Amino acid sequence: MKRVSNAEFEQMVNEITRQVVEKMSAAPEPSAPKVTTFNPPTVHAVDGCDCKDGRCVRECADRVKQFVNTGAGRITSGLGYIPRDLSMARLIDHTLLKPDASAAEIAQLCREAREYHFASVCVNSTNVALCADLLKGSDVAVCTVVGFPLGASPAEVKAYEAQLAIQNGATEIDMVMNIGVLKSRDVKALYNDIATVVKNCHAHNVICKVILETSKLTDEEKVIACQICKVAGADFVKTSTGFGGGGATAADVALMRKVVGPDIGVKASGGVRNLEDAKAMVNAGATRIGASAGVAIVKAERGETVTAAGKGY
Repeated sequence: MKRVSNAEFEQMVNEITRQVVEKMSAAPEPSAPKVTTFNPPTVHAVDGCDCKDGRCVRECADRVKQFVNTGAGRITSGLGYIPRDLSMARLIDHTLLKPDASAAEIAQLCREAREYHFASVCVNSTNVALCADLLKGSDVAVCTVVGFPLGASPAEVKAYEAQLAIQNGATEIDMVMNIGVLKSRDVKALYNDIATVVKNCHAHNVICKVILETSKLTDEEKVIACQICKVAGADFVKTSTGFGGGGATAADVALMRKVVGPDIGVKASGGVRNLEDAKAMVNAGATRIGASAGVAIVKAERGETVTAAGKGY
């Protein structure tokens, strides 16, 4: 692939952004599907600002900054996740997504997450209730995947899947976007695919990460996807499912960070097997790491003996 200069890259991003904004200008606001009643946790206003659906962070960023400076550990909104603790453990989503994972293996994942204080455990939605119970009272979030691993389900199905997971205790949702509609350049359909799930998540103050599956995309498609994620209000863009034939690369993370800017999280997932891999992703701009090798990574950071590496996801 021909290398482009910074100026050429900026020109490409600006042109793609212009095209996306132009096509999105007439896009209707998606409505979250009506599903079983769910009572979200109480959210308080920030100095008179409306905090419904996380709007206080978008509309009153200067006031929310005061919360961060005085000890807030997490702020959620369309602007993403601001990590205060930059130790490697607090950047890791401790992940077990293999289809044959047993209840005993999920319990072990949660025990490790509690011990090492990972940011979250990331599991298939059938395991959310168990994880929520095992991690009750801890500082570990429960993350699950939606539309996984293909992303080819209708937007309404993904939103409903997210809703059920939230009711079972999930506080973070990693959704796989519809890659086919991006390949078809149907940006309105892709916006609807993402925004429908984001809207449902934010109604319950739940973080939404969007998986791009970067190994299947051109650089231009990665830029378009990141721009649509921003417009749709996603909290993170994420590289990979780990099941799509390729994983995270530092180059992709750097590209995604450059496109989304400083206010949205970037999650590197797939193929992050050791401390060196994790550091490379963080140096490229990742604010979250999805890995099954979390224990080995943290032990290596602490200078402890590492007996086994994970499978990368």
